[in-house]
Amino acid sequence: MEENKTRFMRAALDEAKQAALIGEVPIGAVVVHDNKIIGRGHNLREHSNEAGAHAEMIAITEANHVLKSWRLIDCDLYVTVEPCPMCSGALINSQIKTLYFGARNPKAGTVKSLYELLSDDRFNHQVQVEEGLLAEEATSQMQSFFRTARRKRKFLKKQRAGGEKTGNSLNNKL
Repeated sequence: MEENKTRFMRAALDEAKQAALIGEVPIGAVVVHDNKIIGRGHNLREHSNEAGAHAEMIAITEANHVLKSWRLIDCDLYVTVEPCPMCSGALINSQIKTLYFGARNPKAGTVKSLYELLSDDRFNHQVQVEEGLLAEEATSQMQSFFRTARRKRKFLKKQRAGGEKTGNSLNNKL
């Protein structure tokens, strides 16, 4: 069973890599039913201009279509980073059985970090949670992405500042 968990989390990490390749925050998710991946997703907010285009939401929607049901009662979701409030709500509403996630999200996580929505018994459904699965790899993906993004912003800022001083800005060339 542990081998399968690792295999499915690796599939989520592969989805996260796909997100990073297109400049999206590298979060990936897969939905598993009967030991088979039935939904995949990676962040697409920047490309779709949709606030809800999170990895978990995309994977859940695909799984809903495969099962022809909004209920994902016997399904598990593997995601590289702890879900946000919207995605936690989708896990509860779709009645996902178990969530496996890699890294915590101290700024927006609502499974363990900021709140514990999935175990709150005031909701009609609680989701079992296992955290830390391939956490180092998930953390590394996120850190690498944001390190590169910061370098790029810094470089562009320097270019703009230098270009304005020398009259070589893109606006002057147009």
